Amino acid sequence: MQLVDTHVHVSFDSFQDDLDLVAQRWREAGVIRLVHSCVEPKEFEQIRAIADRFPELSFAVGLHPLDVDQWTPELGQKIHQLAQSDSRVVAVGETGLDFFKSDQIELQHEALNAQLHIARELDLPVIIHCRDAADAMAEQLRRFVEVHGPVRGVMHCWGGNPDETQSFLDLGFYISFSGTVTFKKAEQIKASAAMVPSDRLLIETDCPFLAPVPKRGRRNEPSFVAHVAHQVAALRQIPVEELAEQTTRNAFDLFRLPTKPTVQAASVG
Repeated sequence: MQLVDTHVHVSFDSFQDDLDLVAQRWREAGVIRLVHSCVEPKEFEQIRAIADRFPELSFAVGLHPLDVDQWTPELGQKIHQLAQSDSRVVAVGETGLDFFKSDQIELQHEALNAQLHIARELDLPVIIHCRDAADAMAEQLRRFVEVHGPVRGVMHCWGGNPDETQSFLDLGFYISFSGTVTFKKAEQIKASAAMVPSDRLLIETDCPFLAPVPKRGRRNEPSFVAHVAHQVAALRQIPVEELAEQTTRNAFDLFRLPTKPTVQAASVG
């Protein structure tokens, strides 16, 4: 069974001491590709260095909505430049709106809009973080699409209800589920995971955060995406192998990942 973890943060300090072992475990779990998200452009060189060590890693560049106090037009130009600087950049982000932890709403909208423009100009998908902001997020995306045309992307670590989910599906977005889908009280997330069309479905860990059941309370890591796969497959009443095949295909399609994962090829013969 082959899996793609479409959202990781293995550059964070919690992986500093044992990343080689973490990589060994994700390979043993069947994770053939990973997409490393970016919360601020100054992470870029560190992420790129990790991708040099682990060829199955592709990555993004962007500014997280909780870091918009850093936002300037010049930073937007830097994101644009970095996105073109390495062929392993497969997305812009993570960007988005977070009204749960931040009241810098106007600045979040400005930074998001600029990154949508970058993604569209460079024909890259956008990785969207959205917390307590589904209506505002959908409205901004609708306005952008109406004026500038469609943009590809994913609602990552999705926590919305089915109606909110449908609004982003209508905009052409993929929906990615994390370990939260395994949590006991996450009924609306589970309902959303059951209704997303098979060709728009992705899975992720968002590690080191939100470890899935039965690993809750531990540092999350890419190998745990297998638990997400099993839960989403159970909710959709399909074999986990079918879920893995479909979500892997979707990840390759959205992010235009190399068709032959380097680590898989290296392990043959």
